[in-house]
Amino acid sequence: MLKKVLVTLLVACVLVALGIQQLVQQWKKPLLLPEEGFVLNVVPGDSLRGVAGELHDAGVLQYPLLVILYGRWTGLDQTIKPGEYLIAPPSTPESLLALLNSGDVIQYRITIPEGITLAAAIGILSEHEALQQTLSGPDDPRILELVAPHAQPEGLFFPDTYRFSRNDTDWSILQRAHSAMNAVLNDEWQQRAEALPYESPYDALVMASIVERETGLPEEREEIAGVFVRRLELGMLLQTDPTVIYGMGAEFDGDLKRAHLKDADNHFNTYRHAGLPPTPIALPGRAAIHAALNPADGDYLYFVARGDGGHVFSTNLSDHNRAVRAYQLSRKADYRSTPEKTK
Repeated sequence: MLKKVLVTLLVACVLVALGIQQLVQQWKKPLLLPEEGFVLNVVPGDSLRGVAGELHDAGVLQYPLLVILYGRWTGLDQTIKPGEYLIAPPSTPESLLALLNSGDVIQYRITIPEGITLAAAIGILSEHEALQQTLSGPDDPRILELVAPHAQPEGLFFPDTYRFSRNDTDWSILQRAHSAMNAVLNDEWQQRAEALPYESPYDALVMASIVERETGLPEEREEIAGVFVRRLELGMLLQTDPTVIYGMGAEFDGDLKRAHLKDADNHFNTYRHAGLPPTPIALPGRAAIHAALNPADGDYLYFVARGDGGHVFSTNLSDHNRAVRAYQLSRKADYRSTPEKTK
């Protein structure tokens, strides 16, 4: 009798050992994943049981109960983080649970180009499928509250490439862009040249937006800024087309006419109104901000587009008029005043 009991116990121990060995093998065994991996979206409130069930239904996880029990035993089932994960081969149940607790989610990128308007930037954000759309437009109350005491938000968001995870919002990107612009503008303001005709960093931001729209050539930014700064100092009108176009808004059809330059009702018409326009006209990048705060020295007071994206600079009106006749009055079919930008 005793012998039978011992044999039974021995067999039981062997079976338990084999069972444990089998469980360990399954724990270390790679998941059934495609070569490109499997994208799993864990939303807030999802449980480990639900996640394991989803992976089992997708054919990725053979033994979901194993992951559930281990998660309960270790307490890891209480610390999984929401987000979108890429489960890449050769992941195992063990590494899967570690991934869900790491918060190492898929990162996306979105670029807000230099020189576009805030409305255009919001349009770009609205087109990304991984971003939640929550903004109603540039006049969204949250935006206006964010930029206070400024009455208008144009120009106050830094154009850059931003990383984010799925289910982040367009609003969160704009908040980051506003913080980045404040940091960049404050940093560049501390390094500004002396005796500039600006009363505040905001004035410099307005100038930077004009520089950004007038040229995209790095070697021209300081020169363009120098022309406009000297005009301000001399009390001359800025006379820059991009401000007029911005003030026209949706009415602008691509053809800037002489009548538009005479329109005094357009508060952004720098052919009729002295000084800087009321607000920035675009989102300037750091290089344009730096140029506005460190304009080139010299005597240039005029410039005209050559038609290839660059400009001819002049110190007097006679030379400028000759350049206008040479480059403006006989335009080629592929003429453009600045390097191409998204408006």
